[in-house]
Parts: sequence; structure tokens; C-alpha cells
Amino acid sequence: MSDPVILATQQNDASFEDVWEELVWRGLVHVSTDQTALKELLAGEPITYYCGFDPTAPSLHLGNLVQLLVLRRLQLAGHKPLGLVGGSTGLIGDPRPTAERTLNTKETVAEWVGYLQAQVSRFLSAEGENAVRLVNNLDWTAGLSAIDFLREIGKHYRVGTMLKKDAVASRLNSDAGISYTEFSYQILQGFDFLELYRLYGCVLQTGGSDQWGNLTSGTDLIHRVEGVSAHAIGTPLITNSDGTKFGKSEGNAIWLDPEMCSPYRFYQFWLNTDDADVIDRLKVFTFLSRARIEELAALVEAEPFKREAQRVLASEVTTLVHGADATASVIAASQALFGQGDLASLDRATLASAFEELPNTTAAADAPVAQLLVDTGLVASLSEGRRAIKQGGVSIDNRRVDDESATLADFAGSGALAVLRRGKKTLAGVFVS
Repeated sequence: MSDPVILATQQNDASFEDVWEELVWRGLVHVSTDQTALKELLAGEPITYYCGFDPTAPSLHLGNLVQLLVLRRLQLAGHKPLGLVGGSTGLIGDPRPTAERTLNTKETVAEWVGYLQAQVSRFLSAEGENAVRLVNNLDWTAGLSAIDFLREIGKHYRVGTMLKKDAVASRLNSDAGISYTEFSYQILQGFDFLELYRLYGCVLQTGGSDQWGNLTSGTDLIHRVEGVSAHAIGTPLITNSDGTKFGKSEGNAIWLDPEMCSPYRFYQFWLNTDDADVIDRLKVFTFLSRARIEELAALVEAEPFKREAQRVLASEVTTLVHGADATASVIAASQALFGQGDLASLDRATLASAFEELPNTTAAADAPVAQLLVDTGLVASLSEGRRAIKQGGVSIDNRRVDDESATLADFAGSGALAVLRRGKKTLAGVFVS
């Protein structure tokens, strides 16, 4: 991933009296422990807080990005973040709603821990008195025997309470049921919070509201064992205005790793945000000021066809995750594909990733253009393709095709990438073999 550009892009809004007010305004508090106590805690001396990320994949995704930016907002307010990557809990995985997780090998999980630690570190400053500290829960669980764990930690949990947790209850009522392995996950996460309290004085954990049972597992355990109050904030699960799940495009998760989701695809995902969702996304996923977001909200109301808010959102979040250079490249590619820039000036990698998001085909240099129109689905038949060419509605790399018998070689050389266009807005990509 590209180097972070955090300090250049993330500016707190001076109109906020405190970070708690900012979190609430941005819609980031769905559930929490005592709000009055939390507000006072966050407005006082710096505290240590954490969020955990399990290595159940080789990359974090947009749901994790919500938590990373919450961690960053709290760090900007002066508090001290711990970024936990679960080398231990990642071997088990928290309960999914419908079925058991596939358990990955210890070697795979250890490899993924390194990937996720690198991603987490990009969003949090490693400088100053409140520099981020990366931790791995395998460090305090690897040497712990099952007997010691049950004696020291398990004795504080009541099965009746554990059964009431939403994640457990939903699985108990499903056909799949739940294994003891996943049932015990909440104890492990509670143990993490206790250890971080003991080691670093950590008194706050953040996470998604669907993790609330696991979050309160830790606050309850700290209260029982240490006799002190710890806190938790659960962020809302983000959904689209039409009720569909946020964070996926064509059924695929939007990952933060550019090898798993190209910067071009990432940018286009945000650019396609619905008008009804874009302001909420700006609040959650950018560090734009309250005044700027309200200005963009007014533009959505007055001039929605200009999609200014979507362009700002796409640029801000892509810069945040992939860096300014990658963002500039994908914007240039978007403009060039639609005839507003120079295709020849684009780097091959960016253009190739853009092609993956278009109808595309691979063809030899001597392939007829009319056949390419069929192969990419821009027309239904050769006769329709020839007719489109005759009518002057076909171009390759923004050069109009006038000859019905023209071949790809007339416009692109071997090994090139060519943009095939029918009309103004119907595009396809051709990889020239």
C-alpha cells in the first residue's frame, strides 16, 4: 500500500468542543457504555484505547476502515491507540451469523498478522507521546495452559449470560448450531481487554455494534477482576439507504489492499455512492470539516446532477487509503476513458485495472473492429457492429473508426491496451495479444 497521507488530509473541525461530540455528529456512536462518563473521560487527560482486528483474510476491508478512522480521530484528540491484530483470536474467528468459520493454518494466520499490522500502522501516527503501539494477543495466550485459562478467566463467566449474546443466540437458533470453539471467542476477547488494561492501562475498546457482546465481555471482566470501570463504543453497522449491505461491489468485498481491489475499482465504488448515502459517507470516512460537509450537502440538494459530493468522497477516501499519486492516476484514467484526457499518457497498470471494471476481451492485432464490438457485448451481431461503424458511432482510443472492415492493428499495436467505444458512454477494453 502507498505511504499514508494522514496529516495532510485529516483535519479536525474546530467547531467541535470535544472528540465525543464529533463522534456523535458523524454518526459513529450506535451503542456505548455510560455516555456521560465517556464524554468526561475523552475530554480529560489522554487515555489508552484499542480496537482489535482478526487476521481472517490477508487484508482489511471497508468495515475495518470505519474502526481505523475512529482510532485515528481519538488519536488526533490526544489519546493513545493500541492496534491489536489477533494472532490468537484469528486462529478461531468470532461467530458468523449462519455457519462455522473455516479454520486457517497457524502459518497462514501468522503471515496475515504481518499484513494487517502494516495496514493498521498506515492510519495511525507512530510519532509523539501518543504514538500507536501494535500488539498481538498471541503474546499473552500462547503460553497459557487450558487449565490456567479456565481457572483464572473462565471462572468469571456465566454460561447463561454468554448464551444471551446476540452472536451466540442467533447461531443456537440456526441449523448449524455453534461449536465450543466459537462459543468461547467472547471470553478470549474479554481476556484481551483485561490484559491490555493490566499492561497499558487501556480503558476503552471500540468496535462494530455487532460485536457489542464481545466488547462488554471485556468491560464486565475488568470490573469483576480489577474493580474498575472500563468503557466501550459500538459503531453502527453501515448499510445503504435501500437496505442493502454496504462495502461490496458486484458481490465482492472492497478490500484495502490494492492487489485485492485496485485503486481504480476502489475509487469507482465511492464515485457510485447514492445521493441518499453520500453525506453520511463523508461524515464517517473523511476528515473534512463540518462546514465543508454541510456545504456539500447543500450541493446535493441543489445540484445533484453534478455529483460534486461523490467526487469529493471518492477522492478523499482513495487518497486516504492509496495515496495522492494513485488517486491522481485513477482520476486521469476516468477522464481519459470518457474522452476528457490523453489515453496515451496513462500508465499501463492503472489502465489495465480500469479495463477489469469494463466489458473486455483479449484479441489479436488483426481482429476486425466489428468482431470486437460483438466480443465485448457492445453490439449483438456483426451486422449491427458494421452498421454502428458506418454511422460513425465507434471509436478506438478516442479515434473514430470509419472503415467497416478496419482491424485493431489500424489503431493499436501488439501488447497494447485499447479503449473501444460505441456512442459517447458505452465503453469496453481490449487487451491486444
